Amino acid sequence: MPRLSEEALEVMNSFPPFSERAGEWRYTEADMGTLQMNVGLKCNLACKHCHVESSPARTEAMSRKTMEECLKVVRDRRIGTIDITGGAPELNPSYEWLIREAAATGAKVMTRSNLVILKEAKYAYLPELWADLGVVVIASLPHYVKKNTDKQRGEGAYDGVIEGLKKLNALGYGMGEGAGPDGKTLELDLVYNPGGAILPGDQAGLERDYKERLAADHGIRFDNLFAIANNPNGRFGNRLAETGRLEGYMGKLVGAFNEATLPTMMCRTQISVGWDGRLYDCDFNQAAELTCVDGGTVAELAADPSAPLKREIAFGNHCYGCTAGAGSSCGGATA
Repeated sequence: MPRLSEEALEVMNSFPPFSERAGEWRYTEADMGTLQMNVGLKCNLACKHCHVESSPARTEAMSRKTMEECLKVVRDRRIGTIDITGGAPELNPSYEWLIREAAATGAKVMTRSNLVILKEAKYAYLPELWADLGVVVIASLPHYVKKNTDKQRGEGAYDGVIEGLKKLNALGYGMGEGAGPDGKTLELDLVYNPGGAILPGDQAGLERDYKERLAADHGIRFDNLFAIANNPNGRFGNRLAETGRLEGYMGKLVGAFNEATLPTMMCRTQISVGWDGRLYDCDFNQAAELTCVDGGTVAELAADPSAPLKREIAFGNHCYGCTAGAGSSCGGATA
């Protein structure tokens, strides 16, 4: 059952079906470049824009067995990138094991983090582990102004992120080629989300602003900024419906639909695995509980390395969030 309320679903479904706009791009590529793993919904924060409705109260967590199946699929299919997300993925009891085993596959390993979690003594060691393994860190910082970030993520979140970024810089993250341990180049990327029911600004311009302000205010450096539109799903979608703003936001997304974003939709080159092993086309579909068209689990993929990955994509009207303006994905703008 989708997590959107009946009121929100009624508003979403009042707009033209996104599936009718997809045309020839309604199928994935034959080979997947990325396997994304949502390893749990528990989080130390409860952000207003969270589409998967993570919070400290959630208990869902991916099992070690499902993680092993994911890694087998990566090895069997020679998938180039493993994208680890949550919740706060660090809260999964097998997180350190997963990071080490993922790095051992030879794939590029990315971990998403709110960085505030690193203030807890139990997780303070993780930056050194990431650096030793050469893991790409993608950190969420909704805005470079403290009050804007704290409004979206909770009091004290901004200071926690800044503290984490400074620690990562000290280890060589975001500091340029060969700045990490043993001459590693350590990539540090940031994620920007708008503060409300508006589309992101120009990604390149936002990146320049972030780099200037964070360097001037805190001496912080990073590599790339990803501007991601707030998806009208989960906590964000329901909040908009409750305050009478969902129809207006959907109108903006539909009105800004950009056909040029269709070939580069992230769902066309990735497979997303939920905490329970079910397969999705993307993390936003996980929030909507919209599984792959043919269903399936990562256990089934692991058991049959010859099973085709090309599939018809399951679309919902929340997909307008990925195709409005310059487009949006877990890696930022797409057009």
